[in-house]
Amino acid sequence: MTKVLVIGGAGVFGGHLARELAAMGLSVIVAGRNLERAQTTAHSIGGTAVWLDRDRVTVEELHATGAAVVVDAAGPFQGGEPTVARAAMEAGLHYVDLADARDFVTGFAALDGEARAAGVTLLTGASSTPALSHAVLDHLTEGWRGIDHVEAAISPGARAPRGRAVMEAILTWLGRPVQVFSDGGWRQRRGWGGLYRRQMGAAGRRWLSLCETPDLDLMAARYRPTRSALFLAGLEPPLLHLGAWMLGGLSALTGVKLRAAAPALTAMAKPFAMIGDDRGAMRVEARGLDAEGRPARAVWSLTAPPGRGPVTPALPAAAAVAAIFDGLTKPGAGACVGLLSLTDMAPFLARHGLATAIEVTPLALFERAAAGFEELPTPMKALHRTMGRSVWRGRASTQGAQTRMGRLVAAVFGFPREQADAPVEVAIDAGPEGSVWRRTIGRDRFRSVLSDRPGGVSERFGLLTFDLRLSASPERLTYEVAGWRLGSLPLPGRLAPETRTHEAVDDRGRFTFDVEIRAPLVGRLVRYRGWLVRAD
Repeated sequence: MTKVLVIGGAGVFGGHLARELAAMGLSVIVAGRNLERAQTTAHSIGGTAVWLDRDRVTVEELHATGAAVVVDAAGPFQGGEPTVARAAMEAGLHYVDLADARDFVTGFAALDGEARAAGVTLLTGASSTPALSHAVLDHLTEGWRGIDHVEAAISPGARAPRGRAVMEAILTWLGRPVQVFSDGGWRQRRGWGGLYRRQMGAAGRRWLSLCETPDLDLMAARYRPTRSALFLAGLEPPLLHLGAWMLGGLSALTGVKLRAAAPALTAMAKPFAMIGDDRGAMRVEARGLDAEGRPARAVWSLTAPPGRGPVTPALPAAAAVAAIFDGLTKPGAGACVGLLSLTDMAPFLARHGLATAIEVTPLALFERAAAGFEELPTPMKALHRTMGRSVWRGRASTQGAQTRMGRLVAAVFGFPREQADAPVEVAIDAGPEGSVWRRTIGRDRFRSVLSDRPGGVSERFGLLTFDLRLSASPERLTYEVAGWRLGSLPLPGRLAPETRTHEAVDDRGRFTFDVEIRAPLVGRLVRYRGWLVRAD
């Protein structure tokens, strides 16, 4: 049989799914509590319609439709029971839903034993989360040696339909405590808390906040990141997103539950639709060690043309139904992860003009900034590629400032005084956006912050920032000052300090450094030379 019953098939996502299934040549039965709406949708796709209440559905009603697969696209699923899934299983039918509710998807595996015995497939979460997000992450991290961070984010277009069911689903967790794997452990955060800014592909940079979805559990369980697993969501325009963020904060402070206010809040949000970007966007990111053992960041982005974004959540469900009819599934019940690959999903996305892109970049700052980085000796690459916190120790000799004015300037930066042979410790905290270097030479300590800049790196000492050009060769890495700033204010180039700095490897295979900094009028400020090996 090729009949598919779509409960909620006249709704926003269910309607897109019903049309997609019909385009695949399947016979679609549109079901819902509003028979007139169901008939209208069914007529538009050449299907049939039936009245059905998903909360009270019976085995007999499902049998009567003659469907082989039941799809629940009605929602909301938050706080709900798998009533439809149980009825489908007892009727001997396969089942798929678009659930994005964390509690619903987590508890769904309890049906696995019964589903196996019944010989049917029950799939939950066949939507943007977790089905599509995991298909992307599986693709991005294939062959990786380790994963530190995974993240998925969704930002619908400003005029994307926000029905009552969608709003109720969001309000069940907005402002409420949410368990998140962050900073290497499980933490409690506020739903729609935090303000994150991400580049959402061609849709540009958007505001996002913490969203409670099944991915918070599933990404941590399947990819076992050492640092964090996040799912973020955003609203367009930014003013609407920030308003929801403040509303969540108010709910957290007062304890007021907002779900009952869904109709009023839905109405209040409508005027904002005309002033925001109507392109839908999705972003999935992974950070860790790639197949070659190099720290890497991989980002997949999806951009939907205006008005096409709402089709995205329906496409994984359509692909799951196709997999069932093609005999690619096994009896059992669980989340729709690990079943659909990004290759499986690609034709569905492309058919609707949803543009996707993948960008893989080195995670280490110096690897991105220095052309020819791969030519450097291994000890140098090891120091500059190490992510997180690392400690390096060795010995150094230093020369202090040449003039009284130079000594005053050097003291402001904390540059070391003259020492013939002193212990050295360099503690580096490296992240994807840059690194903090804390240096101790003898009794003197100084700190700098390094970050990205086009064609090199920037190094900040307090209020002063120096733009550096890097040149890599098989023997050494050299630094050259390209400009300097006080805060964001550019300073005259003719007054800029000069550096004669290079890094290399000695005949014992140790990382070596030779750093000299000079300034016009005052001469040498400091020079320090030595070696380092990793100590932690």
